[in-house]
This record gives sequence, C-alpha cells and structure tokens, in this order.
Amino acid sequence: MKGRVVVLDEIAGRQAAALVVDGRLEDLRVDPADDRAIPGAIYRAVADRPVKGQGGIFVKLPRGTGFLRQISGIAPGQRLLVQVTGPAEDGKAVPVTARLLFKSRFAILTPDAPGLNISRRIRDEDRRVELQAIAMAQMAGADDSLGLILRSACWDAEADAVAEDIAAMRGLAEAVLADLTGGPELMVDGAGAHEVAFRDWLDPEPDAVETEAGAFEAQGVLDLIDVLRRPDVALEQGGMFIEATRALVAIDVNTGGDTSPAAGLKVNIAAARDLPRQLRLRGLGGQIVIDFAPIPKRDRGVLDQVLRAAFKTESETHLAGWTALGLYEMTRKRDRLPLAELLA
Repeated sequence: MKGRVVVLDEIAGRQAAALVVDGRLEDLRVDPADDRAIPGAIYRAVADRPVKGQGGIFVKLPRGTGFLRQISGIAPGQRLLVQVTGPAEDGKAVPVTARLLFKSRFAILTPDAPGLNISRRIRDEDRRVELQAIAMAQMAGADDSLGLILRSACWDAEADAVAEDIAAMRGLAEAVLADLTGGPELMVDGAGAHEVAFRDWLDPEPDAVETEAGAFEAQGVLDLIDVLRRPDVALEQGGMFIEATRALVAIDVNTGGDTSPAAGLKVNIAAARDLPRQLRLRGLGGQIVIDFAPIPKRDRGVLDQVLRAAFKTESETHLAGWTALGLYEMTRKRDRLPLAELLA
C-alpha cells in the first residue's frame, strides 16, 4: 500500500480509523466499547469539593465525576463548562479542563483566548491575507474574548467552505458558552474515530480514502494492528520491548545480534525515532522509563537531540533525561485509551 491512505471501518461494531503511509501504520483510532467520556467532549458541570493537596477540584458530570486542576475562583455548587482532556483510568475521575477548544477541520474557536491566528504552515502571504479577510468577516460582532485559529487545511480549501466552517463553529461556541443554567449535561460530544480522521488526517490530502465495509482487512490494517498486540518491536538493527505496567511504561532497547562498536548508538537512534509512533499507536502515556542499549556517556548528547526532534510535534511530552542508573525518563500525556484495552 503506497502513498498516504486513510482507512475507515469498524472493529466489533465500533468506529475505527487508520492512517497508513507507504504501508506503515502512522495513527489509529478506535471508539471505546462503553459510554465513557470521550476526549474533546464538553460538559456543563457543577463544582463539588476542592482537593487542595492535589491542586484541583472535583466536578459533577452527568455520569460520574471529573477532576479539574484548578481551584482559584471556583466555589462549590458553581456551574462551569469543562472539556475532557483524556481517558479516565479505572477508579479515577475523568480529567477535564476549563480551557475549551471548539475544533473542526478548518477552524479552532478559543474562548477566553482572543485573537486571530493562522497556521504557520500556510506561508503564502496572499493566501494568509485572503484567509484573514474571511475570518474577520465571519467573526464580526463576536465577543472580544472569543479567539480563532485557522488550521493548515485552509491552505487549499474553497473560501466558502472555510467561511461556512468558521460560522458553524462560532454558532456552536456561542450557544454552548451561553448555556450555564441547569445541572450536569453533555453539551458537545467528543469526536469519534471517523470524525477525527476527517478532521485531522486530510491535510495533506491523502492519496486514497477507503470506506467500504471490510476495508481494514482488505487494506492489511488488521495485520498491522496485530503487530501492536505484541510487546516486541523490530527495528532495522536490533529491537525494543514496550511493556505497560500499572505504574509506568517500561521500554527495553537491545542490539540483537549486532556486536559492532557502533551497534548501541545505531539501535538507540532507531528506537528514539520510532518511539513517538509506537506510543501513539498503543495509546500509552504517563511515566515512561527507557533502558537504552549501552552507549558511552559522550554519545548521550546525540541521543538527546534525536529524542527532542522525534517528540517535537507530540503534544504535552516532557523529556526528563537520564537517571543515575543510566535509564532515560520522560512523561507523555494520556490522550487516548490504551489499544490493549480497546481491543480486549
């Protein structure tokens, strides 16, 4: 399967979407089997009790409880709008934020973050001027606290399509922001797998979009998913094992049968470059500890640069660095359910 291909199908009756580039699985989304809160969902919540030791407050949702890492300015019983930032772990509250984002294919509306911003990936000045004019026309008369970001997909989109998208998102945002009366309620549902694919994977334009029933099997996606069920990851030289525990994600990198002096650095670089994709596909985050193949301390700087470049575009990833035992520590935001749980 050559080129950039978006594949939409179902797994066990649930929406699933895969992004495949030159035969390699780059991203995968599968809807959860239950009705838990989906990241991106917006709720009207009721503030419950603060937890000062954790720097946050519990909020009541229609089903269950959310945890908001904010206390200042919020009183118990207060109505507020919150957005789900990630999946809830078993026995824990749903993580939420009061900083809302109304996201569509072309636009992102940002309440309490005013201003007009256009994606830096759109570099043509004439196009930027045209998009700015469209945005200003569609946002005319809007509240000054409502900001707008135009996404890179606007680059080659029809002007009418961009304008309609901005208008729709503005209308939705204004309606939700004005509705603070009543008890806990779902205001905007989180994006399902197919919606995520349409919203985020069509820029750059794919070579093909496969939507027929059984597309996962026909396009070989099921085979690519089966590989992710195993902890071992084969690299060009050597490999790595990725194993999730309750406390952290442990990764072991080894050189395999290569005993050359440069084997350690080579396999470590290969592992570092593939690690963001592996974590994304497997839905793994939290605390991550990596046992890289042995290398001289002088080579750690090279590996640090590779890691920073690899995770540059990954959201909310903190590269903590090396421990006294020679392990590498990092944290990554949990933005989706683990694949092993989704496919269980």
